[in-house]
Amino acid sequence: MKVLKFGGTSVANPENINKVKSILGNQVKEKIAVVVSAFGGVTDLLLTASQLASQQDLNYKNSLAEIEERHISAIKELIPVTSQSGVLSKVKSELNTLETLLEGAFLIGELTPKLSDKIVSYGELLSSYIISEFLKAEGLDVDFKDSRELIVTDNNFGKANVDFKKTNTLCEAFFASNPNQITILPGFVASSSTGNSTTLGRGGSDYTAAIIAGAVNADILEIWTDVSGMYTANPKLVKQAKCVANISYEEAMELSHFGAKVLYPPTIQPVLGKEIPIAIKNTFDPESPGTLIAKNNNGNGKTVRGISHVGNISLLSLEGPGMIGIPGISKRFFETLSVKNISIVLITQASSEHSICVGIADEDVDMAAEAVNETFEYEISTKKIKPVILEKDLTIIALVGDNMKSHQGLSGKMFSTLGKNNVNIRAIAQGASERNISAVIKKDDVKKALNSLHETFFEENIKQLNLFVMGVGNVGSKFLDQIQQQKKYLKEELKLNVRVIGISNSRKMAFDENGISLKEWESILGNGEAADKQAFFERIKSLNYRNSIFVDNTASAEVSDSYPDYLKNSISVVTCNKIACSSNFEHYKNLKHLAKQYNSPFLFETNVGAGLPIIDTLKHLIASGDKIRKIQAVLSGSLNFVFNTFNDSVTFHDVVKQAQEQGYTEPDPTIDLSGVDVMRKILILARESGHQLDIDDIENEPFLPKESLETNSNEAFFESLKKYEADFQKMYKDAADKDCKLKYVAQFEDGKAKVGLQQIPKGHDFYNLEGSDNIVLFFTDRYVNQPLIIKGAGAGADVTASGIFADIVRIGNF
Repeated sequence: MKVLKFGGTSVANPENINKVKSILGNQVKEKIAVVVSAFGGVTDLLLTASQLASQQDLNYKNSLAEIEERHISAIKELIPVTSQSGVLSKVKSELNTLETLLEGAFLIGELTPKLSDKIVSYGELLSSYIISEFLKAEGLDVDFKDSRELIVTDNNFGKANVDFKKTNTLCEAFFASNPNQITILPGFVASSSTGNSTTLGRGGSDYTAAIIAGAVNADILEIWTDVSGMYTANPKLVKQAKCVANISYEEAMELSHFGAKVLYPPTIQPVLGKEIPIAIKNTFDPESPGTLIAKNNNGNGKTVRGISHVGNISLLSLEGPGMIGIPGISKRFFETLSVKNISIVLITQASSEHSICVGIADEDVDMAAEAVNETFEYEISTKKIKPVILEKDLTIIALVGDNMKSHQGLSGKMFSTLGKNNVNIRAIAQGASERNISAVIKKDDVKKALNSLHETFFEENIKQLNLFVMGVGNVGSKFLDQIQQQKKYLKEELKLNVRVIGISNSRKMAFDENGISLKEWESILGNGEAADKQAFFERIKSLNYRNSIFVDNTASAEVSDSYPDYLKNSISVVTCNKIACSSNFEHYKNLKHLAKQYNSPFLFETNVGAGLPIIDTLKHLIASGDKIRKIQAVLSGSLNFVFNTFNDSVTFHDVVKQAQEQGYTEPDPTIDLSGVDVMRKILILARESGHQLDIDDIENEPFLPKESLETNSNEAFFESLKKYEADFQKMYKDAADKDCKLKYVAQFEDGKAKVGLQQIPKGHDFYNLEGSDNIVLFFTDRYVNQPLIIKGAGAGADVTASGIFADIVRIGNF
């Protein structure tokens, strides 16, 4: 014999009930017991109606009317007209009784547990009766049996305790004599030995099915729901979650205890002793294999089988010096909670006996705190024990697996993963069986924590990076194109799944929690909301994604000022914006400190040399113990382009204009031509070499006329260049006459830095530097006479974007 249970979503409407009929019709011709829940949402309507009635609120009638409409319309849609009258009569009679019960609650202004059980039982009683009549009309060999005639409990209304001896006797006798192939039974409901209707607690339909399966020694218990089995994590929160094909009873109990919704925790108990397997199946995908729960059914001896969580948890802590070495404190503490019927989800106690901390449901915490304070009133008044400490809005997450105890380092791996993603742990518990490791965290961190842990333990080392990109001009647009082009390669070869979650320019910003389509990002951004830098940050913070990276492709001081906010929230920063790293030294130092403190990388390779690995090489030199003695460099791709292109047959104005149009200069070209951009770059290299330096310490020898430097618009700047063309031609001629080339050079030596235009003779490493290329010479303790040279394209949107891309990959490999 088989026992099948169909949950509320499986019988939510006539369409779904027809799916149930198809599943039952395909069963082998053997006896089956079918336990059904109330139509989806009806139990909530019954609870709402009963609460409103007890508050003498006439709106309870609206809920009652909706309940009646749901059931009557189901009958009319499922059952042929010729067979409807008897069913309608029976259901309307039951609804009239329900109305009377609600009127009683309304009149007395009270809802007793006993009355509540009577009212809420109507959901399952009505659904099971209607479904049985529908299946009969469809020609199936069906009988209806009221579970209240089979399952006997005590009078603990709301969550009654089953008398298994009486229940097993009744179930065995009924099914032994019942000739029908299919028996439909209401879940959730039972009756006490005194004849009162009782219920088995929310999720009790699973329990009903397990009770019957255990009583008749069923071959299998099938739980039909709206998901294809038990998953490695909640698939609604972790999109990469996978179905677990095989799992042991013990693992399933742990997962269900810690919030796996597909199985009601007590369900396993009645079948565990008799080793009856449980199959979790999907009503909407019946061909899916689902999950099989059985004895010793840990697939291939795997360690972590699932990650689960329990929400709406509070921590209640009792602590004080008066607890140390005093017998009976724990007894009084737990006894107090027991008397108040408060269930404890998690316990942790300091080895010093200085404190006891328990996790309990949010709804019970205030009552628990009042009771414990009352119990220890004397100790609190004498300062031996402090009043209880409450922490609310928490969640318990748990790693579960039978074989975790035989594998070292799982706890470290778990806590390291959470720490790297700035998930603060408030309490930790691990059972002696080592079948689960539990941690209490803020509820706002649940999604990030689950995804991070799932990535660590289940996703074949594929790491997801969530990008938030500000600035989608020349560099930003090229960067997005490169991400789109390389997305497949990153996932297959580097095990990095890169998603762009948010983008912004100066006018608009847009977000997509599942990742913005990079083929359509322009139209998506065009239809976005008004740009707001603070709102952009707040949105990233509220999304609270793991491995979040803020990418700054702007040249904005305001944006760079926001970096500390990102880093403090463990959001990595990648930037080509040089302002932050060339600001005052204390600010630069603070950014580096925050990056270490909050484990949020702060990378800015493109600040010097665009896509060239200059800063990265410098870091490796220093990390290996080398010492920088001198740096000589041509660091401005724009200035190098200008002076490589400028000659006596073209005007300086036209060359600078060309450099701007081709994206070699900053939007404001005076930043490049004044030498400020090069000053920032040599300053950054000096600081990364370990020296404390500010931009005012750098000597600058400008080649532009003062009037050009003091213009306040690009138009005025370009006009001034025309005015001084003769001066620029003279600079060119003076160098050409000496067979030299003009290069704008930066140098750092003996703690001092300077920048300026120089005449470079033939044979010098800088002489043949073409186009917009950059070159850096590192003279170190190891590279004394022949410097370490890095040379290549140092400007342009493509190479700058590739440098940003490289920093993203570096973070992915951390």
